[in-house]
Amino acid sequence: MPNLQALATQAKANQLDLLDKIWLKVKPEDKADRIIANIVSLTQNSLNSVASTLVMVGADNKREIYYQLAEGPSAGQLKRLHAGRQSSIAEWVIRNSKPMLVNNPEKNSGFYKLIDEATGFRTKHALAAPLLRGGRVFGVIEALNKSNGAVFSKHDLNTMLDVANIGSTAFDGYRTNNELIHSYKSTVRALVSLADAKETSGGGHSRRLVEYALMGARELGLNKQQQQNIEYAALLHDIGKLSIADAVLNKVEPLSDEEWSMIRKHPIVGYEILRDIPFLREASLLILYHHERYDGSGYPQGLHGDGIPLGARLIAVVDAFDNMTTDHSYREAMPQQKAFAELAGKAGDQFCPLAVKAFNTGYVRTHLTKKKRTIY
Repeated sequence: MPNLQALATQAKANQLDLLDKIWLKVKPEDKADRIIANIVSLTQNSLNSVASTLVMVGADNKREIYYQLAEGPSAGQLKRLHAGRQSSIAEWVIRNSKPMLVNNPEKNSGFYKLIDEATGFRTKHALAAPLLRGGRVFGVIEALNKSNGAVFSKHDLNTMLDVANIGSTAFDGYRTNNELIHSYKSTVRALVSLADAKETSGGGHSRRLVEYALMGARELGLNKQQQQNIEYAALLHDIGKLSIADAVLNKVEPLSDEEWSMIRKHPIVGYEILRDIPFLREASLLILYHHERYDGSGYPQGLHGDGIPLGARLIAVVDAFDNMTTDHSYREAMPQQKAFAELAGKAGDQFCPLAVKAFNTGYVRTHLTKKKRTIY
C-alpha cells in the first residue's frame, strides 16, 4: 500500500512549489492580462488538469459572467460562450462565495451539461474557487479533469484555494498600483508644469534632460527602478528654482554674491519639496546632488568622485550639455560637437568620466539607430 503520509507530504510540497512560482510570476505591477495568464497556466500545470478557465463577473457587479481566459481543449469555444447562461459551476460559486469540488459527474451533470454539449468537451471532475474582493466574488478559477484520470483531492482543493487567494491579492495589487501610478503621473505633471514656468531657455529643458539621461542610464546598464528614479529627477531637477525670483533667473548681468547664494540653494529646496513624497524619495536625492562636481568643488555639500550618486553625476552631465546646446537670453547655443568636446575636456574634473562616456555612447547609439530606421 502506498505510504499515505509520504503522499500527503509530497502533495503539500507540490502545493508550496506552486505558490512560490505564482508569487514569482504574478506581481501586482503586471498588467491584468498577464496576471490572468500566469494564474491559469500555473494552476493547470500544478494540478495536472486537462483544462483550466478564469470566469469573471461583469463590471458594476452585474450578474453577467464571461470567460476571460481558457486553457486546454475547446478553449476557443469556451471564450465565445456566455458563462452566465452555460456554466452552473461558476454561478454556484459566485452565489455562495464558496469553492466547489465535483468528482461524481453522473450525479452532478447539471453543473456542466450545457457547456459540454456546446464545446464537445466531456467534464469528468471539476474544481472551482472564488476570487474575492471586499467579501464579494469578482471571478472564479476552474480546473477540469486530471490528465491521469484521477479525481481531484482535498490537497488539490487546498491548492486551488491558495491560488485563488493569491489571484485575489494580485488583482487588488494591480488595481491599487494603477491608481497609484495615475496619482504619481498627475503629481509629476503638475510639478513639471511649475518647473517649466521657470525655464530661461524657451521650454523643453527638463523633458530633453529625461531623454538624454535615459540614453546614459541604459548605456550604464541601470535597472528599471534606477532608470525611473533618474527620469523623475531629470524632470524635476530644477523644481527648487520656484523659490528664486524671475528677475534673478533671467538676469543678463553678472549675479551678485547674494544672488549666487540664492541660486546655489535650489537643489536643497528641490530636495525638501520632494523628499516626503514616497515615490520621489530616491529622485529627490539625485536632485540634491546634481550640482556636485566630480573634483569636490560643487554644491551644496562638496561631495566628490563616487561619493556622488551615479544618477546625479549623469544628470549633471546632461544638464550641462543641454544648457550649452540651447539658446538663452544671455548667449546663443553651442554646436553639439563642441559641447561634447567640452564635456570630454572636463571629465575627471567637473564631470564623472563614466557618466560622460555613457551619455556620449548612448547619444551616438540612439541617433545612429534613428538614421538606420529612416533608410528602410
